[in-house]
This record gives sequence, C-alpha cells and structure tokens, in this order.
Amino acid sequence: MPKTSSETAAPCTRIALHGPTMGTRWSASVDADGAVNQEALRRDLAFAAQQVDMQMSPWKPESDLVRLNRAPVDTWVDLPPEMLEVLACAMDIHRQSAGAFDPCVGALVDAWGFGAARDAPDAAAIQAARQAVPIPMHKGLELDRPAGRARKRAPVQLDLCGIAKGYAVDRMAAVLRQHGVRHALAALDGELRAVGGQASGVPWAVALESPDVGRRAARGVIELEDLAVATSGDYRHYLKVGDAHLAHTMDARRAAPVNNAVASVTVLARTCMEADAWATALLVAGPGEGLALAQRRGLEALFLLRRPEGLVELGLGRFAAS
Repeated sequence: MPKTSSETAAPCTRIALHGPTMGTRWSASVDADGAVNQEALRRDLAFAAQQVDMQMSPWKPESDLVRLNRAPVDTWVDLPPEMLEVLACAMDIHRQSAGAFDPCVGALVDAWGFGAARDAPDAAAIQAARQAVPIPMHKGLELDRPAGRARKRAPVQLDLCGIAKGYAVDRMAAVLRQHGVRHALAALDGELRAVGGQASGVPWAVALESPDVGRRAARGVIELEDLAVATSGDYRHYLKVGDAHLAHTMDARRAAPVNNAVASVTVLARTCMEADAWATALLVAGPGEGLALAQRRGLEALFLLRRPEGLVELGLGRFAAS
C-alpha cells in the first residue's frame, strides 16, 4: 500500500528560540524536523534582528540612521540595502497615508522626551520643533538605491521606530526559510509574522492584546498563516507628565504625541514592515480619518476606540466580523 503524505513527512518538534534586541526580545516558535540545526538557526535569527538594530537605531551613535541624520544637507551617505529598502517603503506609506506615517519626526521624538536626547519633555525644544516648517518625506530625503546611498534635501531628522521592528521580523522570516523551516512564527514586541501554519495543519493563534495600561491581557485571538500582523497603541510606551498621559507615537501634523480616541490599531499585511507602518499611520490618523484611509487602501485593520461606555471595536477585512 502506498504511504500517505503524513506517513512520509518527517516528524516535527516545537522549539522556542529567543534573545534580546531593540530594548525588547525577539522570539520564534518553530516546528522543526531533524534537519534543522537549532544553534545555527538561533545564531542567524539573532544576527538578523541585531543587524536591523545596528543599522536603524536612533539610540546607537554608530548606526547608519544616526550617520544619515548627522550628515549635512545635500551630502550623499552610503547606506546598506536593508536600510534603503525600509526608507523606500516608509516613503511610499508616507505618501499613501497623506503624511500620517511620517519618519521625519526625530526632532519631535527627542523634544517630547522619547528619544536619545532626553527622557522628559523640553519646552524650548518642543517650541523649536513646532516652529520648523513641515517637510514631506519625499522632499526632505532622496534615495539612490542602485548606488546604495541617500541624501537629505532639507534638515530633517529621521526616526524609523514605526517600521524597523516590523522589518526585523521580516528578516527573521527570511532566515527561517533559508534554514528550510516551513512552519514558524517570528515575533518582536507587538509585531509577528507566520511562515506557513503550524505543522499540524492549523494556523498560528496569536493573542490580540487588550489596551490596558500597566497590565497584559488578551482581548481576542488572531489566526495567522503566511501573514503578518502589527499593533500600535497608546498604552505600552508612554510618559506621565503630571496628570497627562503622553503616548510615544508622534503626530507630525500637530507636532505633539498622538491624542485621539484610538487606543490601538492592529493591521494584517503581506509583510510585517507594511503592517507595522500602517498600524502607526492609522493610529496617528485617528478614528474618522484613519478608518476612511484604511477603507481606501483596502487594509485589514481593527481599531479599538476609547469611548465613555468603554472600548468600541471597528474592523475591516477579516476583522469586520469582530
């Protein structure tokens, strides 16, 4: 009798790999067969996450991002292809979102105490950032990907924290495939990407976090199979200044932290880089503009809105049934 596919398939073992990066931790749940070299896989996953951090961190003085920010206007700066890929995607989503996603907020991030420059808001720096003439990303930055370089066309300060973690997860997914892994879930903070489904044939179950300050609790479950998800919100990274609760995400149009009714936005996308950037854009855009933007762009998104009666869910795509 011929053997079935389940009889010929190599048995898989669930392994959990993880390590520190970007002020948090990367992780990967892998259904691996005996051909997978676990130590080599762990090493390469850690390198993938660390490489993105070394290139795009605003906190590391030697990073490529800091080099670009410090370079004089109209001076070409050689950059690695990975960072140019992220900058190109960031520029595209900046345009598509009408500026809601804006990586040119580095000065605002520092002024409000979320960057490397200071750990509390600075009134003079905030005023200076507000008085600066807003510059669209496509006018403030020029990319030359064939030559591997970029230059600022205006004195902008870039911050890629709204997209770099998602890209790091994509790099981890690529490493998993290079090692022959067909069933895995890569994660970094609130960004995740599934490589296939579980070896058992069911999708990966991912908890949708409730946007509660000071505690972690699941509000629901998302199923992923060859899909990425990212969440942006006002509840995890913030500063308390008196009675004010300042979210870490900047609204460049107001030159201030996001301050609207959106507690969190979760986005599904083909890549985690896109999901990460769009989640940030929709959080900034707010409940009305953000929902309309997501509808125009055909995004699958879930908004959790703070209302007097409690949290209200608004979903699009696969979230519409929520």
